[in-house]
Amino acid sequence: MAERADRVEQEEIFSQVLRAGRRTYFFDVRATKADDYYLTVTESKKFTHDDGSFHYQKHKIYLYKEDFTDFQEMLGKATDYILNEKGSEVISERHQKDFKKEEESKDETKSAESFTDVSFEDI
Repeated sequence: MAERADRVEQEEIFSQVLRAGRRTYFFDVRATKADDYYLTVTESKKFTHDDGSFHYQKHKIYLYKEDFTDFQEMLGKATDYILNEKGSEVISERHQKDFKKEEESKDETKSAESFTDVSFEDI
């Protein structure tokens, strides 16, 4: 039993959580049987059904330290390419149901500014 308790503790060596909208990313350091460390990256995505119930879909990758340098290099190149080609604006937000264009919110401000200033003394 003590061996099992030690194993559970090893599974939670180090963790980071990144919440990003309906996605959550978990970065967990775990131990191999030889007590070396590796990283798991888990994407958990929440899906809501029409009846209000929901479920999570999870995807996980395992990254071992012998691959860290190449992985970081490739990740950096890929993210730099995306930002250089498309900028940092999140274009996919335009396709969400509740997305409002920036122009719409500016128009709302303009319409509020276009009201005549009325003083209560004038009434």
